Amino acid sequence: MKKALLFLCTAAFAFACTKDLEPSRDILLDGDKVEVEAYSDCGSKLFVLNEGGYGSNNSSLDFLRFSDGCYVRGAFRKMNPDVAGGLGDVGNDIAVIGNELWIAVNNSGIVQVVSAEDEKELAAIEVPMPRNIAFDDKYAYVTSWAGAYANGTYDKDGNYSITDSNNPKGRVYRIDLATKALAGSVEVGYQPEGIAFYDGKLYVANSGGISSQLPPLYSYDNTVSIIDASSFKLDGTVEVQVNLKNVYADGKGMIYVSSFGNYWDVHSGMYAFRASDPSRSWRIGADSAVKPEALNVSCSCICGDTVYCIGTPDEFSWGSAHSYSLWSYSTSDAASGKGEVKLWPLILSGVPYGLTVLAGKNGDYMFVCDAGDYFNPGTVSAYDLSDGTKLWNVTAGVCPGHFAIW
Repeated sequence: MKKALLFLCTAAFAFACTKDLEPSRDILLDGDKVEVEAYSDCGSKLFVLNEGGYGSNNSSLDFLRFSDGCYVRGAFRKMNPDVAGGLGDVGNDIAVIGNELWIAVNNSGIVQVVSAEDEKELAAIEVPMPRNIAFDDKYAYVTSWAGAYANGTYDKDGNYSITDSNNPKGRVYRIDLATKALAGSVEVGYQPEGIAFYDGKLYVANSGGISSQLPPLYSYDNTVSIIDASSFKLDGTVEVQVNLKNVYADGKGMIYVSSFGNYWDVHSGMYAFRASDPSRSWRIGADSAVKPEALNVSCSCICGDTVYCIGTPDEFSWGSAHSYSLWSYSTSDAASGKGEVKLWPLILSGVPYGLTVLAGKNGDYMFVCDAGDYFNPGTVSAYDLSDGTKLWNVTAGVCPGHFAIW
């Protein structure tokens, strides 16, 4: 069984390789040492965004440096001691383009742009309640809840009621990559989350997380908004399933959208449609021999043209510890959308809250964020998918949940 010991990284690694001839200024930051040789050719760093707690202003940025296997915690604050408030309140998404790291900080209402080389702040762009980020070659696109909220109280009998609310439709904001200036917005559905760019179109998953609490419908949104990127206008809206979360494009014409369900009688799952025919969507695995309860989705990612999902069959069993399994799907025929569901021989515990998969030298490797109790530091773990071996585990920040590779 493969195991990796943790060691304190010191200045002895000051001359490790980076993308530049000169070492990055963050090379002296201390952290835990883990084994990375098997996937060190995948990039220079694996970034981890820790959401933090709502209203606690403790979102943080970690990274795993592939040159020396050093896992560094709280890199943004360490590299930006003069930035008041640090990274901000509730980090919701992280994405890399070129040598820049873009971070949506929801409750702070900003998109942080950070140097991927040394975590120094480059810009802080005001966007109301930003959620997720996608790019084309000229713009960053950011989904926004646009000021939606619902506050409530419990009476002495434990009954909950809404006391104050605001429920506008959400928006997608466009930001010029060169100038970091806002360049317009488009209205989409209620409480948009994930966004993906493919072949000149933007695909936006609308959740309706606030709408589900409010009259007259008390229901989640179930739509994907499609935006024409060149005109930056809404091109269409298609129904998929309630409470949509992440969107992925596989580069072959397939669009994948995850749903969290309604937490009652509609289970979570992964859905797909062809970009050429977005009006016809289907649940992944619905026609396979795999039992539907094995294909629930707590968190997901895409690696190449394969979507990976972690889920539990017991997601409606509140208050009990759950076991989680990993499954994946990739299309074998892009024209028909047919593909293969694979169940991996890997059982996870804890609270899987985010994952990513890297294609290494001799196989695929999975990294999982465990949110723990959501209030104290969580963990990040690495697994060899060839045999399910857990390679290492490190302490992260509060509520780790998002990855980006540079």
